[in-house]
Amino acid sequence: MRHAIRLSIENARSGRGGPFAAIVVKYGHVIAEGTNRVTATNDPTAHAEIVAIREACEKLCTFQLEHCDIYSTCEPCPMCMGAIYWARPARVFFAATAEDAARVGFDDAFILEQLRLPVAERAISLTQLLREEAQEAFQIWEHKPDKIEY
Repeated sequence: MRHAIRLSIENARSGRGGPFAAIVVKYGHVIAEGTNRVTATNDPTAHAEIVAIREACEKLCTFQLEHCDIYSTCEPCPMCMGAIYWARPARVFFAATAEDAARVGFDDAFILEQLRLPVAERAISLTQLLREEAQEAFQIWEHKPDKIEY
């Protein structure tokens, strides 16, 4: 965790992104590290955890982080938690809380509130289109004998 905290401090000082960092560890070895790169790359998904997960998966040539731990300098936001669940690490450790992040301007409470609302009541309009046409891809996938399940 101290390694991740050092990265977050360096990132905050450098101005390359927000005050967040994460590392992925497998069997006691750092496999990947990531810092918040949102403003540096104009990518709203470039949170530290996402950057670290992407790097770890690339290095390990897999899309699941079995036997890996993620150390994040802050409690993961809803987007990062989704990515973490998809990556399936063994454990996640975090330092600062979501409340600590909110105190300095990184408040994801609005997102959590929105996700609890029915789709029709959310601030960003979600409109379903062409559901029946979209089923073809699912049918192909369902019957594909050589698919890689995840």
